[in-house]
Amino acid sequence: MPVHFRSLTCHDIDALIAIENACFVTDHLGRRSFRRLLQSPSAHLVGLQHQKTHALCAYALMLTRRNSAWWRLYSLAVDPKQQGQGLARILLQHCLQQAQKAAAQGMRLEVNVSNHSALALYYSCGFEVVDLLPQYYSDGADGFRMQLSFHP
Repeated sequence: MPVHFRSLTCHDIDALIAIENACFVTDHLGRRSFRRLLQSPSAHLVGLQHQKTHALCAYALMLTRRNSAWWRLYSLAVDPKQQGQGLARILLQHCLQQAQKAAAQGMRLEVNVSNHSALALYYSCGFEVVDLLPQYYSDGADGFRMQLSFHP
């Protein structure tokens, strides 16, 4: 599938919410959160857009903190109609490259322990589980904190 990366703007909020709601049953971001994040200098949102239809088919949200060299992958979501084509891997690799270009020490994330496809992706890209987060999600599901150090 021919796709390209692009920065996201407030004009993308409806598409972001549609992807978010289709991918996550609980703990999804709403309109107000996306609007705030799109205006925040510590939030980095990148989208994958289909070259022919111009539809947003995936997005990633990375967060930075002023006094931390670690970036946080807060959300990575692919429209369910576009899943299975390697878009999550393409997007994750782009995120890792962006963090490395910014001289980050590494990337951290949280993932539901039952999200096996995401876990497989993260493991295959070198992430390691560093902590179990009991009842991390609003539905009571446990999470893993994972990280990838760029300078082991």
